[in-house]
Amino acid sequence: MKIYRLLTEDDTSAFCHKVSLALSKGWDLHGDPTYAYDHANGVMRCGQAVTKEVDTPYHPDMKLGEQ
Repeated sequence: MKIYRLLTEDDTSAFCHKVSLALSKGWDLHGDPTYAYDHANGVMRCGQAVTKEVDTPYHPDMKLGEQ
């Protein structure tokens, strides 16, 4: 089964580290990254979708980041 996550973070090196950590755990990039202005907080934010094949059946309570 394939699971999906959308990683988001302010436009800092923390975003790159978050994506790099996911890649090191076997997640694959899915599509292009996004970049948008967060009006509520006055910062630019980045997003990147990632997917991963897992043997565990999907359940809404599963912790995707721990897969």
